[in-house]
Amino acid sequence: MGSLDFEPLHLDFGARVRGISLVGDIADETVEEIKKAIDTYSLLCFPDQPMNDEAQIAFTRKLGEPEAEHVTFGKTGKIVYFGTVGNVLEDGSKREGTHPNTRYQQGNELWHSDSSFRDIPSYLSINHAYEVPREGGETEFSSMRIAYQRLTEEMKLRIEGLRCIHDYVFSRSQVAPVDANHAASLPPVEQKLVRTNPANKLKNYYVGSHARSLLAGEGSKAGNCWMSFWKGPLNPNWFTGIHGRSATRWSGTTAACFTAGRDMTQTAGDG
Repeated sequence: MGSLDFEPLHLDFGARVRGISLVGDIADETVEEIKKAIDTYSLLCFPDQPMNDEAQIAFTRKLGEPEAEHVTFGKTGKIVYFGTVGNVLEDGSKREGTHPNTRYQQGNELWHSDSSFRDIPSYLSINHAYEVPREGGETEFSSMRIAYQRLTEEMKLRIEGLRCIHDYVFSRSQVAPVDANHAASLPPVEQKLVRTNPANKLKNYYVGSHARSLLAGEGSKAGNCWMSFWKGPLNPNWFTGIHGRSATRWSGTTAACFTAGRDMTQTAGDG
């Protein structure tokens, strides 16, 4: 794939990428190489990146149109493009676990695919670690493409054509109340239970904590779409996971990590 070096992180998905700085000018052909790699590996980690907000948004624009951070937009109508996951404030003080914002952010610990609750979900999530705890707090990733491949043919036929309701308020209300304005800005949406990557035509099992209930042939069902399949015909051994700390070496360097929203779920650990 050209000048970039891709080191697989796992037999099933994920790669560490070297031979590039994401800060500054990046040739168009290199951007295309990265896009192809995203479709191949689903998860890309770029270690030792001297990243900052300006460089991150500039690179984001090379891959597509940035999506407004929905919490700030929903509450205030202000458009910003970054969301911070953490409990450390700018002055160095820390919010305790009982603080409402800390409790709310614990929703990131639920397995989810970013923005599956939007009519058009995100193409990518781009994470950059500035500071991490000495232990714990791993970000974990699981390939829903591999989850689909490990289903029986009977199960694949059973779920083909089904649709799920994805509802941000449903998932986050499990851990903390959702601001009324924010909730009103994110009505539930329908998504296919099985999605197809348009580039390589590979299918994935599109579920997570935002998936609230099943529609279509099964009729509407109460309860979490994700958990109903997990507790039933899905075997946890069908899922392949990667810990963010080992994938990106969060603890030793700064790193950027890209995940393909159409192929992945992720969870941010409590650290």
